[in-house]
Amino acid sequence: MNIGNPLDFAGRVVVVTGGTKGIGFTIAETFLAAGAHVVVCGRGEPRSLPSADSRQAVFLAADVRDPEAAGRLVDAAVTRFGRLDVLVNNAGGSPDADAATVSPRFVEKIVALNLLAPFYAAQAANRVMRDQDEGGSVINIGSVAAHDPQPGTAAYSAAKAGLLGLTRALALEWAPKVRVNHVTTGLIRTESAASVYGEDGGAAVAGVIPMGRMALPEDVARTCLYLAGDLARYVNGADVAVHGGGELPARYLAAKPSAAVRDAARVRPAEK
Repeated sequence: MNIGNPLDFAGRVVVVTGGTKGIGFTIAETFLAAGAHVVVCGRGEPRSLPSADSRQAVFLAADVRDPEAAGRLVDAAVTRFGRLDVLVNNAGGSPDADAATVSPRFVEKIVALNLLAPFYAAQAANRVMRDQDEGGSVINIGSVAAHDPQPGTAAYSAAKAGLLGLTRALALEWAPKVRVNHVTTGLIRTESAASVYGEDGGAAVAGVIPMGRMALPEDVARTCLYLAGDLARYVNGADVAVHGGGELPARYLAAKPSAAVRDAARVRPAEK
């Protein structure tokens, strides 16, 4: 069966929340390069916009933690381009915080950004996609914290675990017209990661990742391209792990710490 180029998104419309920086920026550029019309949102005017092949994303100011703002974002995209094919719920994140002393307001804000906002945006997208002949695709960008929390991430980990549960629930309710999938991301080489792990892209942590390096934003973006397209037309309710195999068990590192570091060092030069 000839299905043409399954990664050709010409004529399709994609909304990427938080698409003005970090992983979202690269996701937006990847869909632009595949031919899609792309809308990105954020709370403030960005310094630059994703672009590819002399085409640029459209920016719309929106705080998707507000359900009405999320609805307006989707409506504006449809008004401009006539349809909506893909929603990537990428906006999220959290600083570390001590669970014993963190304020209720902090917890509310983290849950709102990482769980409620994707819910609101997905609801708005579904109202459009369910009436389209081709339906649509919702992709939620999650975190390995949903499966393996780290100290200081209680509110964030709980919200991301909720996002995974939400993905599976929506996949049940909205199929077959709207597919809903989840991407579990691990450590990713971004500007924010550099502030924590150093400008070398996390050389210190590369030794605990089986693939020998942190993920690049394009690793996540290419997974989104797959999930949104025809190659994944029967993939629904999936949790796709993009974390390089997770992290090596602590007992392995305790027993062979030098070997882990040496293996990472051998892989790392090829990335530069």
